[in-house]
Amino acid sequence: MIRAVLIDLSGTLHIENHAIPGCVEALQKLLRKNLTVKFVTNTTKESKRILHNRLSNLGFEIDKDSIISSLVAARHLIETEQLKPLFLLSSDALEDFEGLACPSNESPNAVVIGLAPSEFFYDKLNTAFRTLLNGAQLIGIHAGKYYKTSDGLSLGPGCFVKGLEYSAQCTARLVGKPSKLFFLSALGAVPPEHAVMIGDDVTDDIKGAMDAGLQGYLVQTGKYRQADETKIPVPPTKVFPSFVEAVDEIIAQLE
Repeated sequence: MIRAVLIDLSGTLHIENHAIPGCVEALQKLLRKNLTVKFVTNTTKESKRILHNRLSNLGFEIDKDSIISSLVAARHLIETEQLKPLFLLSSDALEDFEGLACPSNESPNAVVIGLAPSEFFYDKLNTAFRTLLNGAQLIGIHAGKYYKTSDGLSLGPGCFVKGLEYSAQCTARLVGKPSKLFFLSALGAVPPEHAVMIGDDVTDDIKGAMDAGLQGYLVQTGKYRQADETKIPVPPTKVFPSFVEAVDEIIAQLE
């Protein structure tokens, strides 16, 4: 019996400032059921507040507290370990890390990297590289290969995370999806065998969730590419044209 549904945002419910057709209504139907519904996102280009405002403007009735952001998970890690980071983040995302940057008179002991196109230039990346050589740890909020934008697929932060790993000869700690802990913390008390993850990323959403014990429902929107379902060792639990059909399947199982 399904008791919880985790839902990706970008590429699953919306693409930038456009809701994917039928998703607003489908989500309303799902939220009327007696289920735990959380929104798990690796979005790192904007703060949780800005993201929630974007979704609300698109017509999605989402409780801000039900959004589980990898930015929030990264902040918790920084605070728990009392890190002094150098941030490679967009200005919109930095809102979620207020007061945590390394003081100007001290040396950073961590490099925290997310999706930040404005920060991915040689001098800033070279500063991050030298910081890592001096012993700082590399924290990737996620290492997504690409994501869907209104004008096509665009590079994610993964290639920059991997480049820093290669050059500094270190291994990044990944905070968001596909981390098993990220999925399990979103579920709370619900056992993973009673949960479903719906997303457009066959690796970070689907394989990550299934490795954590959830079912994985892959949707063919957003960053989905033809035959993605064949690119992971264990195929997705189910594949649907969009979030709309995935919701219909869940509701059918409940009735």
